[in-house]
Amino acid sequence: MHPHHDAVKTWDHARRHLVLMLALTFTTGIVDAVGYLGLDRVFTANMTGNVVILGMGLAGADDLPVLGPALALVGFLVGAALGGRVLRTAPAGWSDRTSGTFAATGVLAILLGVGALVAPPEEGSLWALTVTTVLALAMGLQAASARRLAVKDVTTVVVTSTLTGLAADSRLAGGAGDGWARRSLAVLLILVGAAVGALLLRASGDQGVGVGMLVAGVLAVAVAVLGHRHREA
Repeated sequence: MHPHHDAVKTWDHARRHLVLMLALTFTTGIVDAVGYLGLDRVFTANMTGNVVILGMGLAGADDLPVLGPALALVGFLVGAALGGRVLRTAPAGWSDRTSGTFAATGVLAILLGVGALVAPPEEGSLWALTVTTVLALAMGLQAASARRLAVKDVTTVVVTSTLTGLAADSRLAGGAGDGWARRSLAVLLILVGAAVGALLLRASGDQGVGVGMLVAGVLAVAVAVLGHRHREA
């Protein structure tokens, strides 16, 4: 194939991957808002926040939960390990296995969403803790898949490193300001996602947790389908 065509194709894939990972960053905002506000102050995707809450909870501060954040941490690690295992021998780029792991994240979120609509999880109940753990497992799987795809500056689950890059490489800091658009978008989308998650909770009351997970799950499955349709491998 002509080198120019190869370059165009590679650029197309890179741009598509970026858009899809930014979409997942938005769904992460929804999931974390739903988890924090509806599942007793637990982050199921942002493990930095979750570990900090766990630390404060262990110190007995402000009646913060311990079991929920601890289970979310374990679930996230199990999900990330599963993702790493499945994708270890997968071809580079977006492969059939990548589609499978991203789809699994979406399907898990949809199933939990349906379950939470049928039986809204009450804080501290066994069902709420189960939802928390499985949702964190799904987000760990997503994080490992995004890491394997390696879209620069877009991990889909955290924006601290993205913000650091945005500021440290900015013109203000004497840098070239490269990648400012994708970094800004990643931060904006997780922020908007969190706002959407909070609004869904407010609008739907007891059903809010289920609705939020359902919306995030459907979007994640859509990302998996679009990525699969245009996969390279």
